[in-house]
Amino acid sequence: MKQAVVFALLMPVPPLAAIAADGAALYIEKTCVACHGPNGNKPLLPSYPRIGGQNAAYAEQQMRDIKSGARANGQTAAMKGIMHLVDDMEIKTLAVYLESLK
Repeated sequence: MKQAVVFALLMPVPPLAAIAADGAALYIEKTCVACHGPNGNKPLLPSYPRIGGQNAAYAEQQMRDIKSGARANGQTAAMKGIMHLVDDMEIKTLAVYLESLK
């Protein structure tokens, strides 16, 4: 067990720029662009949030809460339909990308 923890700690972490680049591809692939616009700042409907430049930790938590159902209101219905297609690492990657859109 200790070896597994040490190994995990020694794994290289990709630079944020690389994560953001992957996030840009995911943003299109997971259809985020359709509702939030090309840079996350031109939502399809006025009630949809502007997510470009959003704090990564906040964005990640919101996506996780929508996926789990912890955040469930009228505004989350469309996102709930998408979030089951997004895994935890993709959520983190998307969040880093969104923050990079400052």
